[in-house]
Amino acid sequence: MSIEEAILEKLRALPPDKQEDVLKFAGSLISPAPLKPLRDPEGLWAHLGIDISGEDIDELRREMWKNFPRNDI
Repeated sequence: MSIEEAILEKLRALPPDKQEDVLKFAGSLISPAPLKPLRDPEGLWAHLGIDISGEDIDELRREMWKNFPRNDI
């Protein structure tokens, strides 16, 4: 039995609404929906009014790593 015959056999066993679902799925395999463009990460939080400068990031990194490596562990 070929793949095509096996698919047709399974398809014929399905109710009409499920056959329609299979048809839609097969169509999506042939021409997938276009991907949405990715959003700029800065745009995700633009409405929050957060403004972080490079200096702020550098200062936070220094603070976070000032005790690394710890000798008491």
